Amino acid sequence: MATDDLRLRDASAVLDKAAAENFPVAPFFLPRAWRDDLMAVYGVVRLIDDIGDGDLAPEAGHARYLGLDPADAPADPPRLLDAVEADLGKLFDGGAPGHPLVRALRPTADRGAVTITPFLDLIAANRQDQHVTRYDTFDDLVAYCALSANPIGRLVLAITGTATPERLRLSDAVCTGLQIVEHLQDVAEDLRRDRIYLPIEDMSRFHVSEADLAAPTAGASVRALVAYETERARCLLNEGTPLVGSVHGRLKLLLAGFVAGGKAAAHAIVAAGYDVLPGPPKPTKPRLLREAGAVLRGEG
Repeated sequence: MATDDLRLRDASAVLDKAAAENFPVAPFFLPRAWRDDLMAVYGVVRLIDDIGDGDLAPEAGHARYLGLDPADAPADPPRLLDAVEADLGKLFDGGAPGHPLVRALRPTADRGAVTITPFLDLIAANRQDQHVTRYDTFDDLVAYCALSANPIGRLVLAITGTATPERLRLSDAVCTGLQIVEHLQDVAEDLRRDRIYLPIEDMSRFHVSEADLAAPTAGASVRALVAYETERARCLLNEGTPLVGSVHGRLKLLLAGFVAGGKAAAHAIVAAGYDVLPGPPKPTKPRLLREAGAVLRGEG
């Protein structure tokens, strides 16, 4: 297979994950330019997260594209994160990046639609994941979400040219709420990676041990803890919902999809009786549509 074909295959394997997200990445109703920018941004964001989670396919050429030895780099997320940061630096300095997903961001960067800062925050969050696996307080977790989640909303507002201080504040609330819901969906998967995104002080309050989180199904204490954190996430989503009413047209539909995705995922957790340990509770399409309609009507 030719080198260009290999690069396209490896990049496509990352981009294909967009369909599994709780929120729409680049839906068909958006202008083509926005869709292209959003998918280019998503490719780099997903690459950074896959590196941090150790989820890159070992046979793919990601390390080689970043100028590293493919024999040992996939097992060394910090080196790969450093390499992605350097590749992004080349891009935003007008140079020639090596990774196809970073190169695909060139038109967006050249138009000045985005800056490097949100990507650096995401890299910092994934570096943090390599050595911080527990969070003492909810405030500590929110500070982590400021790096790991909030840059996504800020990138969307930048691409669509709609960023204002108030919209950024509302977007941060939505993104942090979305991130917390995703952490609740993924408690079991995260524990297998030796990560817990439930605040230690809350685990203590509800008398939940790490062994309780490793059980096949949740006991009463775990369910109570998950219910408590789910309500916190819902409050954040509700706090940020006015973001949708602050914009118009197709962007309003996109942002409603983000908020509705989080609310529908939270509802799925409730519908599962707060038992997230057998696997991630997933929202149904009818529920997602109902939530989107409520958000658009200003009822959320």
